[in-house]
Amino acid sequence: MNNFLDLCRAAIGAPYVITNEADMAPYLTDWRRRFTGRAQAILRPGSVEEVAALVKLCSEARVPVVPQGGNTGLVLGSVPDDSGREVVLSLGRMNRIRAVDVINNTMTVDAGCILAQIQNAAAEAGRLFPLSLGAEGSCTIGGNLSTNAGGTGVLRYGNTRELCLGLEVVTPQGEIWNGLRGLRKDNTGYDLRDLFIGAEGTLGIITGAVIKLFPQPKAQLTALAAMQTTDNALALLTLAQQRCGATLTGFELMSQFCLELVAKHYPQMQLPFPQPYPQYVLLELSDSESEEHAMETLESLITSALEEDVIQDAVVAGSIAQSRALWDLREHITLAQADEGKNIKHDVSVPISRIGDFIRETDASLAEQFPGIQMVTFGHLGDGNLHYNVSPPVGVPADEFINRQHEVNQVVHDSVNSYNGSISAEHGLGALKREEVKQYKSDVEMRLMRTIKQALDPLQLMNPGKVL
Repeated sequence: MNNFLDLCRAAIGAPYVITNEADMAPYLTDWRRRFTGRAQAILRPGSVEEVAALVKLCSEARVPVVPQGGNTGLVLGSVPDDSGREVVLSLGRMNRIRAVDVINNTMTVDAGCILAQIQNAAAEAGRLFPLSLGAEGSCTIGGNLSTNAGGTGVLRYGNTRELCLGLEVVTPQGEIWNGLRGLRKDNTGYDLRDLFIGAEGTLGIITGAVIKLFPQPKAQLTALAAMQTTDNALALLTLAQQRCGATLTGFELMSQFCLELVAKHYPQMQLPFPQPYPQYVLLELSDSESEEHAMETLESLITSALEEDVIQDAVVAGSIAQSRALWDLREHITLAQADEGKNIKHDVSVPISRIGDFIRETDASLAEQFPGIQMVTFGHLGDGNLHYNVSPPVGVPADEFINRQHEVNQVVHDSVNSYNGSISAEHGLGALKREEVKQYKSDVEMRLMRTIKQALDPLQLMNPGKVL
């Protein structure tokens, strides 16, 4: 064991092989602080060659490897188990912007680059990298790719998979695949890139990527609309897509209870309406023509939605500060939930057209089985992804309610399955949903996934116990 770590020190330098318990601690606990694992060491390579050297050593010594980016995942996918056999391979030192090509509209980056760092580098080049999510100040692009992260811009730009043109990957055998091609068309066999994206580090370690850039919009406008039902929200989505086309870049659903939680725990954030409404939609337009054109389009949409009784009220942000204030309402829902106490979270997707039916039916099923529960439902309505979270009834101890998580999950996920949905829309499976997914995937799907895993990682050393 000590010989293995000595070889690791020789490969990347002794300061980057961490074995001190206090220094290891931040790498061993998951983002939501539900689980703390154990590890032989934290390995912090500084280049793809060092990653490859470490993986070869791990393969020879039969030491399991847990790749880790910003450790912001929500499904226990980036922390080790409690065996103490595994090593965490942190890519945090690999944080270079390798190249920016403004004509090809691409950027080549190390996997350890923080998402916000990439956004800023794109802006400095007069371009936009549109991936945006709550953890963007901490998460890394390698982790985003490994989990195929979603975020608020999927409606217009797609998941992280759609934003990637090429990858650099270290295989479980310690070989380097250089697939850093900035090509939008490359029809030369199996798409290896798509195999590693969303694999959660179980098939290899992403060390670099070529990502897509876009022109900076001339204007971005935000509006908050109030309405009675989720069906009204879907009608507004249809109307917005008809009127706004590709300029519609964000469409977020939030229930009244979500925003009541935000106002309770962050009283400086108040809704800009004189009375409450059951549902709200935060929508954003990104216009390549002008701010005047964007405002004209948005005001026309709001006017039509009011005239057709799709919405009851709306406010359009008149400044960047007002827009930020509206987005802060949405982004503080998760924080307010945490302040309120423990809850049971679900990251699900169903066909957009069925979201209203899903919420009504599943709410009723849960209320019948768990009287008094409180539903915290919000999410990316434009792409069918809901954060469908369940808080305990008033007066019921949170731990007592959390002990029934399996029962709650069963109701929600059975309902998701009945609508041909997914029990993990953008967070992945990790270790948290590894067993549960077997209830909802066919034997053929599971067998194909295991076949791929066995072919690429026959020693089962890449992020073991995750996904499969």
